[in-house]
Amino acid sequence: MAVIVGSASAMVSRRPALALTRENCAFLRAVTPCSPSYICGDAARSPPMTASSPAALLDPEAIKRLRELDPSGNNKLLERVVAAFASSLERLMPELARAREGDTLDLTVIRHISHTLKSSSASLGAVALSARCADIETMAREGRDAGLSEQLDAMLADIQQVQTALAALL
Repeated sequence: MAVIVGSASAMVSRRPALALTRENCAFLRAVTPCSPSYICGDAARSPPMTASSPAALLDPEAIKRLRELDPSGNNKLLERVVAAFASSLERLMPELARAREGDTLDLTVIRHISHTLKSSSASLGAVALSARCADIETMAREGRDAGLSEQLDAMLADIQQVQTALAALL
């Protein structure tokens, strides 16, 4: 059994993970099925993801790379990665709810959660969700809470759509 060390994105793509920064906007615009302002612009105005079918929310190349790592399917790698994502959500969503309680958002917890979800969603090909998480992570790191609650609500809606797409995939 091989041990792969690195981010979830690096594991799937077999190359270093792409930092989701303004410098990478051209790349993200090319691979993300959403408007450029969603990726690199005003995060507070970015709408929830929409797609004609659940499978359209996932990058087929990312899924293909996961399947190539387990060509026979005997190790059930795709199923295990999806299960790990679901398990991560089960752990992180209550933390997020606690971080949103009260009058002040806990930006440290929000930054941690969005950073974790950015990588794990990218590993599954949920590029738009990953980009939204990157926006949220940046907002939290910079202490910008204006529009953050709306972004978090949209992220939760995105997560539900990605979960539906993953269920349809399996």
